Amino acid sequence: MKANDNLQDENVLLPLPPLNSEAKLEMDIYARFMRHLRHVPNSRMEIKVLSTIQFVADIMDLQDHEVATALVDMGLKAPRMAFPANYLQIADNALMREDWEAGAASIQVRDLSCHWGKIGEDRFAGFNSNYPTLVKDLFTRA
Repeated sequence: MKANDNLQDENVLLPLPPLNSEAKLEMDIYARFMRHLRHVPNSRMEIKVLSTIQFVADIMDLQDHEVATALVDMGLKAPRMAFPANYLQIADNALMREDWEAGAASIQVRDLSCHWGKIGEDRFAGFNSNYPTLVKDLFTRA
């Protein structure tokens, strides 16, 4: 990727490499992410980011949310569609807590939430997560 690739899609800001030279896992995640991102055969940047996160997680035998967390900590900002569902659930739960509570959102997650607000994402998406439930009489006949 060239240095000016962030200008192609203003909704997606790619991460920067970690500054800490001892962060070998984070650097490996970053290198694999940036290397694979240009090979995803899709024109939509959100789909490319999601596909690349899932690819890196599979290659490194990590969970999707672990890779997404590492990339957000390095500065990745993208629409909600670009993140795995398990990361969105963790981020939404953290954003619902106060700053002083255990499990509150980090500065990077709060910055990501501000980015979502700027690009017009649903501010109440964390509250709108509907999970299917079984109806009581689904399997019984009265």
